[in-house]
Amino acid sequence: MSDLVTKFAPYTDEIFKAESKTSLLTNTDFDWSGANTVKVYKISTASLSDYGRHYDSGDSGVTLPISRYGDLLDLSATTETFQLQKDRSFIFNIDKADRDETAEQLAAASALARELREVVVPEVDSWVYAKMAAGAGTKADAASLTKSNIYGKILDGSETLDDNEVPEVGRVLVVCPSVYNVLKQAISETAYSDVAEDLRAKGVVAMLDGMAVVRVPSARLPENFGFMIAHPSATVAPVKLEDYNIHQDTPLSSGDVVTGRIIYGAYVLANKNKGIYYQALPAASGGSGN
Repeated sequence: MSDLVTKFAPYTDEIFKAESKTSLLTNTDFDWSGANTVKVYKISTASLSDYGRHYDSGDSGVTLPISRYGDLLDLSATTETFQLQKDRSFIFNIDKADRDETAEQLAAASALARELREVVVPEVDSWVYAKMAAGAGTKADAASLTKSNIYGKILDGSETLDDNEVPEVGRVLVVCPSVYNVLKQAISETAYSDVAEDLRAKGVVAMLDGMAVVRVPSARLPENFGFMIAHPSATVAPVKLEDYNIHQDTPLSSGDVVTGRIIYGAYVLANKNKGIYYQALPAASGGSGN
């Protein structure tokens, strides 16, 4: 019997990984440059009262107010403290001989890009979504989402944001694939609006009741996630440091040593937490139904 030749093709079978969509739901309004912690002021307001237009100086035994405008009180100034929560890193080696003997498929640049796509981005996404769900100003009672109730549940969330005077422009509806499947079965295509090309490039799959609909892999969402409606002003998601390097021919290795470090966090602002509405599924629910 002849010896058959085995040939390795110069191709790497990459796994599928979704792009991050958190930039649609969060902001980077604060600057962490030169600091690990940022404090944000919360300032109170004054209530309205009836203006005291006429006072009779002849009234005896009546204590006149200091101001005709009402009680003169100081505004309070309290702070929220945001300390960067995560400082993460990685390191790996690409040996010169391994790179040569794998037809250059084991290369530092492509390996770094793969690390970011398959490890770093999913971890940061998961952290942000978990913080948003935990800090939501409104958490609806857990409920199964079916074709008969899902649209009503979403409208309940939209109504809650309206009542809390959350801006209508910029709202995002986040769903996992199974819930999106139920939603698509429940609503006719005419209920959706066209998506602009710039939004579609960011991962928006539809516009529903003025909200951008984004579909996020279940693995990046909290357990029993149903859907979430969020305005980006409610959540700050800073990335203070992204430091990725390829070190060639160091004393540590005959080849390329790849290192990476990322410092990040996610915080829901106390005065804006009503800008997030979270609907959970019952524990161990499949998330879809009839």
